[in-house]
Amino acid sequence: MQTIEAQHFVGGAWQGTPARRRVNPARPDDLVSVSAEADEATVDRALASANAAQPEWHAMPAPQRGQVLMRAAALLEDREPEVATDLTREEGKTLNEAIGEVRRSISILRFFGSEGWQIGGQTFPSASRDVLIYSRREPMGLVLAITPWNFPIAIPSWKIAPALVAGNAVILKPAQLTPGTATHLVRALADAGMPPGVLSLVLGTGSMIGNRLIDDPRVSALSFTGSLAVGSQIYERAARRRIRTQLEMGGKNAIVVLDDADPVVAARIAAAGAFGLTGQACTATSRVICQRGVAPALEAALEAESRRFLPGDGLEAGVLMGPVVSEDQLEVDRSFLDAARSDGLRIVAGEEAPRGLLHPPAIISGVKVTDRLAQEEIFGPVVSLIEVASLDEAITAVNSSRYGLVAGIVTSDLGAVQRFARDARVGVVKVNQPTSGVELNVPFGGVADSSTNTYRELGSAAVDFCTWTKSVYVNDPGWS
Repeated sequence: MQTIEAQHFVGGAWQGTPARRRVNPARPDDLVSVSAEADEATVDRALASANAAQPEWHAMPAPQRGQVLMRAAALLEDREPEVATDLTREEGKTLNEAIGEVRRSISILRFFGSEGWQIGGQTFPSASRDVLIYSRREPMGLVLAITPWNFPIAIPSWKIAPALVAGNAVILKPAQLTPGTATHLVRALADAGMPPGVLSLVLGTGSMIGNRLIDDPRVSALSFTGSLAVGSQIYERAARRRIRTQLEMGGKNAIVVLDDADPVVAARIAAAGAFGLTGQACTATSRVICQRGVAPALEAALEAESRRFLPGDGLEAGVLMGPVVSEDQLEVDRSFLDAARSDGLRIVAGEEAPRGLLHPPAIISGVKVTDRLAQEEIFGPVVSLIEVASLDEAITAVNSSRYGLVAGIVTSDLGAVQRFARDARVGVVKVNQPTSGVELNVPFGGVADSSTNTYRELGSAAVDFCTWTKSVYVNDPGWS
């Protein structure tokens, strides 16, 4: 396993001196990547090259743009073992999870590559017999993508791919913790024949790179995934220029377990959402809201299920949960357990101290809807058990959060499913499934503080964010 030298990719060339170090969160002696740090000159070069390259990219027929994405998908497929291994080394998730994410990225590139044959407008009837009316989908121009560390190849893919196939230039600013994985993605696109300047990779701090890019008049659209605090600051900054903005932020996702549910099945579903991916997903289960009749059996089954997720090195066979991503994240996770102790709550699992960044799966019982544990995003393998008397009370508990990304329900009662799907104030409802995991061809996004709730990601809807509509009226004087 080699150290990745992550550089900026600007104007079709790799540049910059790698210096910032990233070590494997499970193996501190494994130096995974060294990355360059952008300065103002780097950002300015990326903006200039993108601005210069975009018109010709737009002029290329959309099916040809899609073919570049298709070729990149094929290259990633050939490189899957190396990319997945490096993803595990850099981010920490298990190798099986990393392989799944790389394959998701490949599928995303292929899906949006095929969209090159679909992007177009409509024709409309005119009140005048001699007029043809149709619409065109035009690219926004230059799209800025700011992406998080928890899905370091899938989320950049689902932001980059629709923007590129629609004819935009793109500047990718990935998380500082995962520059190597972003490099693998951009290298595949570059090797697939992306024209110089159309796609740029700029590495470094958000406070310098992000602010300078958001403020530049050449950037016409911004897509961000990350925390509510950072997203809110970005939204305010972008609003000063009134640029199109798409934010997907935090989640406090709940799964409701009704009395008719099999507690063992429900525990398996809840644990997969809470402890899979080390709980480091915006769609992870953070609250298990259960009716009182099933609560004792569910708690016992969930505690038993948690033992399967003993943390370990994601590269080792049989490990179902990798380390948390950093010391900072570990501190956040432990702070919630400390709060549970000080509040007199019962820690069903996860009392033992972590080994390095290996945090045990934690279950906290007796949590009230108003407790900090039930309200604040944790982003780690810590789940709260909340008891309720009825479906109505469960829905109220789900909606008590400031977030509104995903909520699930475990039941065989179709009427309860329909009420839950109607009344849960979230962007995604899962029935008898873990809250984590979404299909790439389905619109994805949240409401409330989880999202700006303007444009959805994934599926054909993702192209809407990257384009604007032009209406064309054609009147030929020779028509009669």
